[in-house]
Amino acid sequence: MEIKEYISKVIERVTQDGALRTQFQTDPIKAVEQVLGVDLPEDALEKIVQGVKAKLSADQLSGAVDALKKLF
Repeated sequence: MEIKEYISKVIERVTQDGALRTQFQTDPIKAVEQVLGVDLPEDALEKIVQGVKAKLSADQLSGAVDALKKLF
């Protein structure tokens, strides 16, 4: 599985599971390992965490922009 596929899988689970989202915020490496269930090198885990954080931030920004559009 490629890094992008791992990121997609983690994002799907994190956005659906509140407890997992909280764990991702406090200990993202452990949350990623829990979701994936595979042992990956530390650098790969870091890339996955950064990718998930970037995607979640982009989604939040998009949601904020949509909310602002509704005000005007």
